[in-house]
Amino acid sequence: MTQQVPQVPSSAEPDLTGVRNFRDVGGLPTADGRTVRYGRLFRSGHLAHATAADTAFLNSLGLHTVFDFRNKADQKMEGPDVELTGVRNINIPLSDPADGAEFWRMVRDGGMEQLREILDDGKAAARMTEAYRRIIKDRTAEHSRVLHALAEDSVPALMHCAAGKDRAGLSVAVTLLAVGVEREAVEADYVKSNDPHRRYRVQRSSDSPDAMNAEVLSLLAPLFDARVEYLGAAFSTIEETWGDTETYLTQGLKLSPRTREALRERLTV
Repeated sequence: MTQQVPQVPSSAEPDLTGVRNFRDVGGLPTADGRTVRYGRLFRSGHLAHATAADTAFLNSLGLHTVFDFRNKADQKMEGPDVELTGVRNINIPLSDPADGAEFWRMVRDGGMEQLREILDDGKAAARMTEAYRRIIKDRTAEHSRVLHALAEDSVPALMHCAAGKDRAGLSVAVTLLAVGVEREAVEADYVKSNDPHRRYRVQRSSDSPDAMNAEVLSLLAPLFDARVEYLGAAFSTIEETWGDTETYLTQGLKLSPRTREALRERLTV
């Protein structure tokens, strides 16, 4: 039976100027009738460009930990996160700086023919699908570390990457699965990253009119969309690799029953 996903209170979604894709993950229903608590788990894009007002709001959340899933190349390009008072910042890269470096250089700097070559005919979407599969298969230690930290002492927590869509999106999804949120509710939160006011602002090195024309935007769209099929590829990878979600959580992520219960106590009501 389809569950209704409660709307996040507007007070939890401020009009942040320098931080994209921020939201409270509270309100999502679990299979056993619980609800994810408000004010415990947040997600966003990077915090490097947070304004003074943005920073004041983030400080008001009482965060314990910020999980930054960007790699060194991301941090060099965007800058370090702003410092938040009394908040622990943990950098857990979920991608290698060398992985796809030339590809992303082409996305930023390439001309139309180069973009067509690397992105057209489904290549961009296929790349995103493979990236989601690879993160699930290859980053179990990192996801395990995040979940154990949340179970121990790290809430309230904010998870972010660059756009707050892919690496953060998968980490939030894994966390929600661990506390029993059903997949359709996880998907409903994930696709909110497509809302116009949340989307990552695509930047190209050229400011010529052709640098961001309609064809370029169409070619780039699969890279910056939050598509259900990407998340579906992650879920399929869990099943193909571990058989089911429970085995993934217990064997893949090394979550004991005690840790799972601690996560539920901290994140749900």
